[in-house]
Amino acid sequence: MSAVLELIGLNKAYGALQVTRDVSLEVRAGEVHALIGPNGAGKTTLIGQISGALRPESGRVRFEGRDVSALTLAERARAGLGRTFQITQILPEFTALENVALAVQAHQGHSFRFFRAAARDTRLNDAAMAVLAEVGLAERARVLAGALSHGERRSLELALALALQPKLLLLDEPMAGTGPAETEHLVALLKQVKQRCPLLLVEHDMAAVFELADRISVLVYGEIIATGTPEEIRANADVRAAYLGEEIPA
Repeated sequence: MSAVLELIGLNKAYGALQVTRDVSLEVRAGEVHALIGPNGAGKTTLIGQISGALRPESGRVRFEGRDVSALTLAERARAGLGRTFQITQILPEFTALENVALAVQAHQGHSFRFFRAAARDTRLNDAAMAVLAEVGLAERARVLAGALSHGERRSLELALALALQPKLLLLDEPMAGTGPAETEHLVALLKQVKQRCPLLLVEHDMAAVFELADRISVLVYGEIIATGTPEEIRANADVRAAYLGEEIPA
């Protein structure tokens, strides 16, 4: 399969602290590529470099065969790099439908019209409802985002990303803070999303990672120490040693 995303020798430091060290990996068309590692390994920093929120000291980011290293976060988003965050990025005082309608509006190249409910626009409303249905929130469309459960807010954030019609989706800890039932729902949902676009998944829930991932890269102290299939990663002694006893599902 061809590579949709290629990272070539990315390096990022904060003073004397080297956060990513010569990181190279690729995400292929049609796959879920998981990025795992102990706390403080540099995973979120790496996602920031891919999305354009952070600039590496050296190295390149190629997306769909194009070098996007010099592009801003907004320019990369317009090119099709979507992202979700560890902490949900929603407008709590707007309904779920209004949140997604505004994302649809942004994708269509229009400015946000905060003083006019975007969801009153039938065209935006219909597109937003389709995305909410896709993530299982159609019946919660008229509920204020701030009143949704934590798992529902996670699903809504995914809906916001999907409304932008990404060509690749960067997922930063989508299961963070979710209970077993919510995690199960999100895993099933991400399996559906995979049919739409490839995913680069950063996640601490190892059971979810091993259920979703086609390939896994392991980041330790800013370096990729292994990349392979879930079976190869399970069997890798260096990976087990790096986790210092953290559970790797058998």
